[in-house]
Amino acid sequence: MQILDGIKVIELGQLIAGPFAAKTLADFGARVIKVEPPGAGDPLRKWRKLKDGTSVWWDAQSRNKESVAIDLRQPEGQALVRELLSDADVLIENFRPGTLEHWGLGWDALHALNPRLVMLRLSGFGQTGPRAREPGFAAVGEAFGGLRHLNGEPGRPPVRAGVSLGDTVAGLHGAMGVLLALYQRDARGGEGQMIDLALYEAMFNLTESLLPEYDAFGDVREPAGGALPGIAPSNAYRCAEGRFVLIAGNGDSIFRRLMTAIGRADLAEDAGLIHNDGRAARALELDAAIGDWTVQRGLEDVLAAMDRAEVPASRIYNIADLAADAQFAARGNVERIPALAGGTIAVPGIVPRLSATPGAVRQRAPRLGEHSDAVLRELGHDEASISALRAKGSVA
Repeated sequence: MQILDGIKVIELGQLIAGPFAAKTLADFGARVIKVEPPGAGDPLRKWRKLKDGTSVWWDAQSRNKESVAIDLRQPEGQALVRELLSDADVLIENFRPGTLEHWGLGWDALHALNPRLVMLRLSGFGQTGPRAREPGFAAVGEAFGGLRHLNGEPGRPPVRAGVSLGDTVAGLHGAMGVLLALYQRDARGGEGQMIDLALYEAMFNLTESLLPEYDAFGDVREPAGGALPGIAPSNAYRCAEGRFVLIAGNGDSIFRRLMTAIGRADLAEDAGLIHNDGRAARALELDAAIGDWTVQRGLEDVLAAMDRAEVPASRIYNIADLAADAQFAARGNVERIPALAGGTIAVPGIVPRLSATPGAVRQRAPRLGEHSDAVLRELGHDEASISALRAKGSVA
């Protein structure tokens, strides 16, 4: 048994944020029925690298889901979605605000249809506020939420992390919101409720002390490259062969061990560097001392020295590094699952790890509309009804 067995989720979202939230719930046993537009389906099917015409990203993002192809622009399609939602536990959608209302599928209508329904609404700027109707992808959420400003080197253009953090972090916040709402409904005797989450809010929630520091001191934190302003020493340092090592020596006792390991007992015993506030004021000096030491040594020698000194450190992994690493393998972080194109494919394993009710991959990602007929039969449609809907293009 998985912890979310018996929970029925209808996914109306596309691309990343909503589907990532649904994937998270599906990994722990929820039944996720993904509604896709007939024809092309979710655009993610064609994003990045394709195998036999379908993105391999799809294998990871849509595992454990069923696909029903319904045209939401048609009244018949909207009626079918209402049928799906009449006994559903959760609806996840990430359309621009107002879209579902236009189709008669807004919160008020759906709550009246099914008072137990939990509705997760993900959008760039939320359902309210002066910018609610504006489009907003992950990059916009990262910029508007304050995170993109911090990414990069001082004086240079901001950079992105290389993945869609605005979407996936919002998806995780959304999944948490769904679980909280289900707990309120099922353990506290409440009804369903609507969760309104903006991508930028999920990013803003990651900004730690930025706002309190601005409010208290008028301080606007600026990009600092690989360093972590106000916490020292913690940075990436060049080694002899040109590769970089990440060293985090910002704990008080760790700092003393680090300085001793690099032959700087003078800094280890410096009374002004005992605590972080003193080290932060001299961060450039400390980074220079560590960098002078690492640049004279190979990466493996540096890592060995840090291991002996019990100082947190790591090489900077790329995907090939982590795919071959014993730690990832030991914890099941890389899992091989059935691929839509046949055979198997490696995807990130399921996190978090629950001891009694762990997550599991139960089925591969679906073909477009693969489960349409079966789901419609569950709703009570016979073959004649399904054929008529298909003839009108309402389902596929």
